[in-house]
Amino acid sequence: MDTRNLFKIIDLQHDEMIQTLKELVRIPSVTGNEKPAQEYIENLYSGLKINPERVYPDIESLRNHPAFVDTKRSYDDCFNIVATLQGDPSKASLILNGHSDVVSPEPEQSWRRGPFDPFLEGNRLYGRGAGDMKGGLIANFYALKAILDAGMLPGGTVSLQSVIDEEAGGAGGTLALLNQGYVADALLVTEPHNLNITISHVGIMYFKVKVTGRSAHSGLAHKGVNAIGKMYPIYNALETLARERGLAIKFPLYEQGSGQSCHLTVSSMIAGDWPGKVAGHAEINCRISFIPGETKQEIQKLIHDLISEVANQDEWLKENLPEIEWYGWQNEPWEQAEDHKFISSLRNVYTEVLGQTPHLIGRASGNDARFSGYFGMPGACIGPIAENIHGPDEWVDVDSLNKLIKVLAVFILDWCK
Repeated sequence: MDTRNLFKIIDLQHDEMIQTLKELVRIPSVTGNEKPAQEYIENLYSGLKINPERVYPDIESLRNHPAFVDTKRSYDDCFNIVATLQGDPSKASLILNGHSDVVSPEPEQSWRRGPFDPFLEGNRLYGRGAGDMKGGLIANFYALKAILDAGMLPGGTVSLQSVIDEEAGGAGGTLALLNQGYVADALLVTEPHNLNITISHVGIMYFKVKVTGRSAHSGLAHKGVNAIGKMYPIYNALETLARERGLAIKFPLYEQGSGQSCHLTVSSMIAGDWPGKVAGHAEINCRISFIPGETKQEIQKLIHDLISEVANQDEWLKENLPEIEWYGWQNEPWEQAEDHKFISSLRNVYTEVLGQTPHLIGRASGNDARFSGYFGMPGACIGPIAENIHGPDEWVDVDSLNKLIKVLAVFILDWCK
C-alpha cells in the first residue's frame, strides 16, 4: 500500500487536529453532562458527509445483561453518536470507538490553569480529558477523514462511535450501542496508553462500607460512640490488604501495562452531619480490582471475611455489624486472545507504520473494549501517550496522536479490505 499521500495529508491536518481537540476539551463533559460534547462531535462527524445518528440508550433492555452497570443516573436527554461509512458487506467491518465523558477535575486549585482551559506546551496539550480520552476520540475522526481526503475508500464498513458513560461503567454508552445492534467484525477503542496495544484488563468492583455509631450532643460526647473512630480499623485493614495484594498478586500483562496488577482504593469517606454532635454514621466508598483466575464471588468473600474479622475485635462493631454494599462497576477480568487475526493485523500495521514492534499489555483499569466478547467481536485498545489522567494537569502528547492517526488510517484500509 502506498501511504505517502495519506501520511502527507495527516501531517498537513496536524494543526487543525490540535485546534479541534482544544475545542472539545473546552467543553466540560463530566459524566452525566455529555450532551454539549456529543453535539460538538455530531457536528464534527457531519463534516465527513456521513450522516451521524443520535442513538438513545435503552437501559431497561440491559438490566439483565451480565455486563450491565447500574449507575442510577437518568439517560432521558443523553445520547451516543454513530457515523457509519457503508462498505461492501462481504468484507470486514470495523468500529472505532471513544468516549466523550470525563471525570471531575476537582480539586481545580491543583491545576496550573483551569482544567477546561486547554493549552499547548511543547508537544503536550493540557486539559481535563485531553488524554482520557478526547485525544483518541479525535484521532478516530481524523484517521477516517484523511482516508477520504486522499480519495481512498475502505472496502468494508467503518463506524465512528462517540459514547457517553464510560467513566461510570459504560452501560449507557458502548454496551447500549452494541446491544442495540451497532456491531461490526471488530471493535477498536483508542484509550490512551503510550501507543501500546491493550488486550486485557482487571476485574473491577465498587463497594461501600457503612458503620453506625451513637449520636450524642458534643457536650455529652462521653455518652456517644463516634462512627468515624469505629471506621478507622476497617480503613486500616483495607489498606493493609491493598498492600499485601499489590505485592502478592501478579499478572504479567498488568505488570507491564500498569506496574502493579491489582489495587484496592478507599476513595471517599462521608461521616457525621453536624459539628455539635458525635458522628452517628460513617461510610467509605472503595474500589477493588482482581486478575484472571480470581472471581467476583471470591473477592466479595475476601472483603466480607476481612470486615467480619475486624468487627469481631471491637465490642461495639460486634453488636452493630458494618454493612457492605456492592454497587456500580462489577465486572470480571477481560482478555482478548493475542493470536486472533485482528490483533495480528493491528500488530503488523503498527510495525509497518511506526517501524517498531508494539507491546501487548494489560491494564489495572477498565475500558469499553471488554464489551466486545459479549457480541462475538474481537476487541482491543490502542491510544496516545498521556499522563496525569484522572489527576491535575492531565496532558496528551500531540506527536503521538499524529502517529496514532497514521496507524489507524492504515489499519482501517488493511482490516476492511
